[in-house]
Amino acid sequence: MKFTPRSETTRQFIIETTAGIFNRKGYAGTSMSDLTEATRLTKGSIYGNFENKEEVALAVFNFNAARRKNIIQNKLDRATSSKDKLLAFIQLFNSTQIQVFPEGGCPLLNAGTEADDTHEPLRQRVAEELLSTHKNLTTLILTGIANGEFRSDTDADLLASSLVALIQGGIFIARTTRDPAALDRVLETATYLIHQIEEKPST
Repeated sequence: MKFTPRSETTRQFIIETTAGIFNRKGYAGTSMSDLTEATRLTKGSIYGNFENKEEVALAVFNFNAARRKNIIQNKLDRATSSKDKLLAFIQLFNSTQIQVFPEGGCPLLNAGTEADDTHEPLRQRVAEELLSTHKNLTTLILTGIANGEFRSDTDADLLASSLVALIQGGIFIARTTRDPAALDRVLETATYLIHQIEEKPST
């Protein structure tokens, strides 16, 4: 029998209220008591709207991932050229601007490092978001090539993969070492890669 939440309003309240907790403490590290304390709801109320804690975690990730996507899109919409959009995307993750993301930082990194062996549906959703980011960056690079901004021999797929890896790796290093400047140094490399593919004016 398909599970039906008692109240979509209460379900959404639970998601929004616990989004920062899951993202900060981790999807395994967040306890049911964390949820009841934050929402002021009983365990029965929570389980009346979700089958289990894993379902709450997945719904929260979807909420945080959507917020991340909106933040990125709003930033990119303010840039005009493909080059400026790529640079804006990179700088959005620097040690000062990354604070605009949901409480606890980038939800993709937080969920992905934890869910690879413990929560398969969550791992799949993280993978989907990463692949979507890669696809969007590839499209931006290809548009830049078509517009004459970037060199025609640019490997858009490879560069997009490199940017995703640099950013996610930089966040991991900065958080693990408690050194925000480490992220900025990695992002300098990502920025350098963009400048390297610029189409130089003919002389």
